[in-house]
Amino acid sequence: MKASQSFLATLKEAPSDAEVVSHKLMVRAGLIRKLSAGVYNYLPLGLRSIRKVENIIREEMNRAGAIELLMPMIQPAELWQETGRWEKMGPELLRIKDRHDRDFLIQPTSEEVITDLARNEIKSYKQLPINFYQIQTKFRDERRPRFGIMRGREFSMKDAYSFDRDAEGLKKSYQIMFDAYTRIFKRMGLKFRAVTADNGAIGGSGSQEFHVIADTGEDAIVYCPNSDYAANLEAAESLALLAARAAATQEIKKLPTPDKTNCADVAQFLNLPLENTVKSLLFAADQENGPAKLFMLLVRGDHELNEVKASKIPGMTESRFATEAEIKQACNAPAGYLGPVGVSTEVTVVADRTVANMSDFVCGANDAGHHLVGVNWARDLPEPLVLDIRNAVVGDPSPDGKGMVDICRGIEVGHVFQLGTRYSEAMGCTYLDQQGKAQPMVMGCYGIGVTRLLGAAIEQGHDERGIIWPISMAPFEVVICPMNYDRSEAVKVAADHLHDELISVGIDVILDDRGERPGAMFADWELIGAPFRIVIGDRGLADAQVEFKGRTHAESQNIPLAEIKEKVVAAVQAAKQLVS
Repeated sequence: MKASQSFLATLKEAPSDAEVVSHKLMVRAGLIRKLSAGVYNYLPLGLRSIRKVENIIREEMNRAGAIELLMPMIQPAELWQETGRWEKMGPELLRIKDRHDRDFLIQPTSEEVITDLARNEIKSYKQLPINFYQIQTKFRDERRPRFGIMRGREFSMKDAYSFDRDAEGLKKSYQIMFDAYTRIFKRMGLKFRAVTADNGAIGGSGSQEFHVIADTGEDAIVYCPNSDYAANLEAAESLALLAARAAATQEIKKLPTPDKTNCADVAQFLNLPLENTVKSLLFAADQENGPAKLFMLLVRGDHELNEVKASKIPGMTESRFATEAEIKQACNAPAGYLGPVGVSTEVTVVADRTVANMSDFVCGANDAGHHLVGVNWARDLPEPLVLDIRNAVVGDPSPDGKGMVDICRGIEVGHVFQLGTRYSEAMGCTYLDQQGKAQPMVMGCYGIGVTRLLGAAIEQGHDERGIIWPISMAPFEVVICPMNYDRSEAVKVAADHLHDELISVGIDVILDDRGERPGAMFADWELIGAPFRIVIGDRGLADAQVEFKGRTHAESQNIPLAEIKEKVVAAVQAAKQLVS
């Protein structure tokens, strides 16, 4: 392709509302243009990268035995009402009405639609297992769209849904998809990790996320450098940091701690290690009848509560921080001085694993301006409900016993779920087994953020000059930059000939025939991120040579014109093998 046949729209400056590198560079490189908050036009270069991502996904999904179909963007409310998600989903679900005043929605996902399709089309165990997938536009009405396409409202996604006879079949389908995802992200040339994840609103019995590793990632990933263990911070297990509870050595005492309402200040005031303190947090879960049920959650003073783990405590699925009135009722003290000693028996006390093994610890005295020291379980207060409720921290023991964990940042680009029968039971999606008995189909769900992958790849690969694409995702593999293309016949002939030769051997090449000055032309293509650049000029042609340079190479090479085609083919193939 020649640049005059495409549309290049690079900019020197990023828009003022661009917050992250990928947003800035995608706009400056002419990949996207904002239409409205969280909604973007994809310009030709951006669309080329999207199509390359889609091709890799299709090839691997087909290889894994999945079958492509296409479901509508607009879905009837009735299906979502069957599963309860019409009411449960918040304002991110964009609800609309047609001219007959019937309720519809713009799909954020397609579990209901695919389940409806399966219940109407699949009748016998002989038709299972089966896996359907689509690549389709989605819409989620984000409260505050940000980070360009990373957190947009409209986006493209590949979603797949497997249907099996039983849980064992689901495990096999799940593993097939997990392996396919691993191949997909390897082929894209991305540094990624598969991590154990929380199921979230979609439900199911188990899930894993695929994260592109990037310092700017929104998600914290807890991983063990010595093993394959990795988990999203929300789901990472936190083991007790104390092997066992030591015997009490102190008497319980109430000490004045004026105006000291957080553990760090209390520890400093009492000249004690922060690790000796316990943080008390009071939550309330509203009940249909009567007052809210109260929970006091305890974590060590240097640790943070994991609210996702807390939400899984029985009775705390829908909970909130307690009000001042509820705190006074339970503890008769203001926040900052709360503690489990002497708290109302109506309060369920839940201690993190580490707190449960602490002795002689410090906590609030339920008395303004005072804390207790020398507190011990069993002697001074009843044994608590013990659960893992804290965030993991660097240096924690790895749950697999193979060392200590570290934490990095990641961008979620894929998610695989074992849904089980949540949707099939709600929607009556059954098949007849070998005995002729109706059984619910067992489902899996597998998603990849197609457009999000572009932003994630750029967050991972960029420098001060622009984008550094993996070759599998770059709009073009090679750019030919001719000097004085519009004024030198020799340069024009050589550039056109090389362009045609590279196309003939399958190289995705663009010839910049715009007649731009060398500096501007080079800057454009470094910004766009072309993996390889060939410079053809009269001076080099006088010696039958051209310049060849990789996007990340410090220096260019002079290559004989007669050998440049072979050099390019070898370089492109080597780059593809590196990421495959």
